[in-house]
Amino acid sequence: MKYLIQIYSNPESRAMWDTFTPEQQAEGYAYYQAISDELVSSGEYVAAEALADASLAKRVTQTDGSAVASDGPFAETKELLAGFNLIEAANLDEAVRIATEFPWTRTGCIEVRPVEDFAAVRARVFAPEASATRS
Repeated sequence: MKYLIQIYSNPESRAMWDTFTPEQQAEGYAYYQAISDELVSSGEYVAAEALADASLAKRVTQTDGSAVASDGPFAETKELLAGFNLIEAANLDEAVRIATEFPWTRTGCIEVRPVEDFAAVRARVFAPEASATRS
């Protein structure tokens, strides 16, 4: 099963990162790369990306059938989504164990969430319609 490890950061942790020496930053990246390499080797790695600063985000909504893009986010929180890792794990406990290895648990917050099997959802939603048209 797939799990999304969402990495949240806040302005304080980002500011703290900027105070690290280039050597400390390189050590942090090396630590994270070792975790990523282990996930690749074990077959648990699916994808991972860091996100650009939230000030560059746009919110897209629809009002009266018209799409509107506005500056965002407008969350009432200091913690913003900074990146993610998409992994394969046997169960939620294993996904949480993997997440505890990431360094961001010390400076921010990590949320682990199961990913819905969208193919199964589509099959469940559209299967009755498909079988009805065959009759």
